[in-house]
Amino acid sequence: MSNASSAELPKIVDPYKLAEHESILEGEIPLDALPRFREAVLGFDDGAVCRVKLSFYKDSQRRRIVTGELEAPVNLECQRCMGPMKSVLASRFTLGLVTSDEQAQGLPKDLEPFLTDDFSADLWSMTEDELLLVLAPYPLHDRGDCPASEELEAYESDDSSEVPEKKQADNPFSVLAGLKNTKH
Repeated sequence: MSNASSAELPKIVDPYKLAEHESILEGEIPLDALPRFREAVLGFDDGAVCRVKLSFYKDSQRRRIVTGELEAPVNLECQRCMGPMKSVLASRFTLGLVTSDEQAQGLPKDLEPFLTDDFSADLWSMTEDELLLVLAPYPLHDRGDCPASEELEAYESDDSSEVPEKKQADNPFSVLAGLKNTKH
């Protein structure tokens, strides 16, 4: 995606009309306008935006499709050191426009459904959903960049080729196996 400054992406559009005209929309969404996403991340810089590019078209089966790219700078919480870490979330996606669950079930497996009204779709909500999907479940600094790496190295042995011997665990059912073989 280009670094050129863009206008704000429209919030509500008619996706079917856009698909008929094979339209491309590019713009920005202020991250502070996405409440569910705001709660899911540690934070982001003041004025941070998600840059979005969306292409609407009809495929060979006349299904209406939207493909998109998005990019957003955020601060996540490293799950190793519990400290802040800067990250850029990026995603590419392809969605099939549908107005009902029945239509969604009829989509091929490679298309995720984007449920819309007959003549309107909330692009900001769709973008927020995509941002939430691209979030790492356990974000981590690169090992060398993590402040906790010194503590981690203290717990790990220097020679990682050694495999500790596994202690044979007592099987609590071994007594039962012995009883099974005894005749009464």
